[in-house]
Amino acid sequence: MQRMGMMIGIDPARIAEYREVHSAVWPEILERLRKSNITNYSIFLREPENVMFGYWEYTGNDFDADNAAIATDPLTQEWWKLCGPMQRPLSSRGEGEWWAAMEEVFHLD
Repeated sequence: MQRMGMMIGIDPARIAEYREVHSAVWPEILERLRKSNITNYSIFLREPENVMFGYWEYTGNDFDADNAAIATDPLTQEWWKLCGPMQRPLSSRGEGEWWAAMEEVFHLD
């Protein structure tokens, strides 16, 4: 299992909408994540800085392939069209990233 953390900004005017959308994530989106070996997924919001921290655990053997399966899923693409305009990617993110990946520097087991 691999723990993964990522960050992104959020439009402060759309925080309530983002909360509402995520209170009822489409079941097909959740199933796609599970099929791609994503578990224990959480998103945290920090105000007033208006940044979000995402965390998940990846239990598969080929993250690139599982991530590609998520990215090519038509319903996931619709979900991203809904959520994407609410988000503000960090200028420091890596090439090809929307959410900026983070390095794990400590873990208490």
